[in-house]
Amino acid sequence: MLLVIDVGNTHTVLGVYQGEQLVKHWRISTSFNITEDECGIFLRNLFLHNNLDYQEVKGMIISSVVPPLTSILEEMAQQYFQIEPLFIGPGVKTGMPLLYDNPREIGADRIVNAVAGFALYGGPLLIIDFGTATTFCVISKQGEYLGGAITVGVDVAMEALFQKTAKLPRIELVKPEKVIGRNTVASMQAGLVYGFMGQVEGIIKRIKAEFKEDLFVVATGGRSKFIARESEIINKEDPFLTLVGLKIIYDRNRPCGKGN
Repeated sequence: MLLVIDVGNTHTVLGVYQGEQLVKHWRISTSFNITEDECGIFLRNLFLHNNLDYQEVKGMIISSVVPPLTSILEEMAQQYFQIEPLFIGPGVKTGMPLLYDNPREIGADRIVNAVAGFALYGGPLLIIDFGTATTFCVISKQGEYLGGAITVGVDVAMEALFQKTAKLPRIELVKPEKVIGRNTVASMQAGLVYGFMGQVEGIIKRIKAEFKEDLFVVATGGRSKFIARESEIINKEDPFLTLVGLKIIYDRNRPCGKGN
């Protein structure tokens, strides 16, 4: 089995591959203070709870945007799985040219999503990842990573509104019945939902206009289902895009792997 891990600022997504099949996946909160022992025991318990044998894990690949957790995850993999994990970073074969001013600045999750997106849907392609930040990544018809845009995620905006105002409450992100809210909660929901949708669709339209070619638009990330359901210009919602990308990159970096 292969264990794939994507560590984000808010959530960590894990998946277990048996051969080519994703047999199990989990989404958990990212803990910045977790130790290698806590992490190892937690993962073993996840496997046991789902009737999976952690001793069958023969490979591990990790994408992380939280540098302090890198050494913790590496030690966890060595101690609890007897595996040297592969981290997405410089020197890893992705099979994708990165046409960025400084490729080292690209978040590992953005690269992984781009690799998976091009493999699954071809190009040209626009991938939107709705996480702590909302990222827009453009991939050419030839499979080149061209760049994109980064803006605040809707959950961060929602929490900032609560934290930075004296009287506005913390709310649940749901679509209100009307844009014109008749109470504070409905008004906040209208502003956040329709304001965020307007921002996302506005950026998509501007990217398409600048690119001058039609782009297939794929949404992924924690809020992708909610946003894609409300948008008419997002073509596909793929919640497992990052896990698929990690599997592809792992295969490309094995001695007997596929691709370049």
